[in-house]
Amino acid sequence: MNYTLLMYETTEDFAKRTDPVHKEAYAASWAHYVTALLDSGIVVSGAGLHPPETATTLSLRGGELLVQDGPITETKEQIGGLRIIDVPDLDT
Repeated sequence: MNYTLLMYETTEDFAKRTDPVHKEAYAASWAHYVTALLDSGIVVSGAGLHPPETATTLSLRGGELLVQDGPITETKEQIGGLRIIDVPDLDT
């Protein structure tokens, strides 16, 4: 069964991805977890996502497709990345 793991990050976390001072520490903070997932052999796919301000939101309302620049709502955390894993069940 496939499950999607969503990694939420704050606006500050997104900024660290490209900040020369914090970029290396940011990547290192994820390295152990991502390596463990990959080494386990359960990862189907995954990706980091662009910051929310680059988003385009699609929705269908009353049969009409609406296209909106940016995220739908302002939140303190956004989805920063995802991993799709293949495991026998939710407990695994």
